[in-house]
Amino acid sequence: MKTKGMAKWMLVLVACSVALSAVVMAGSHAKQEKDIVDTAVAAGDFETLVAAVQAAGLVEVLKGDGPFTVFAPNDEAFAKLPEGTLDALLADPEALTAVLTYHVVAGRVMAADVVKLTSATTVQGQDVRIDASSGVKVDGANVIATDVIASNGVIHVIDTVILPN
Repeated sequence: MKTKGMAKWMLVLVACSVALSAVVMAGSHAKQEKDIVDTAVAAGDFETLVAAVQAAGLVEVLKGDGPFTVFAPNDEAFAKLPEGTLDALLADPEALTAVLTYHVVAGRVMAADVVKLTSATTVQGQDVRIDASSGVKVDGANVIATDVIASNGVIHVIDTVILPN
């Protein structure tokens, strides 16, 4: 049951990442009619995240009502993982779900609120560290785009895949 919940949150993360890229690429932060998953797919910068969300079985969760906040790693972030890491995660649905859900926070947390936090509890169950002292970092990953709105949440794009302890 915990694995299904984590997988669902990973899907939310992927969808949010795609949504953020789509909005950023369009130059708009206006409200989106698409859910997190559809927004991420349309963006084109989250192919790896979307594939991971699909592999973890989290698509329906991220298409759900939410709201969700996804700290979404783009394709470049996944490319920075050590060789073999992504393949190992894709081969281990439980570990993949844990990683994906570590990128998702329940609720719609806009950038203006994120900068006021020092941590946030993920749907995976662990807290991520938030540091807004010089730009915004989530567990050391730089937030490179914010407030990509989806119908069921918000996506903040990050430049590194963050891993739970």
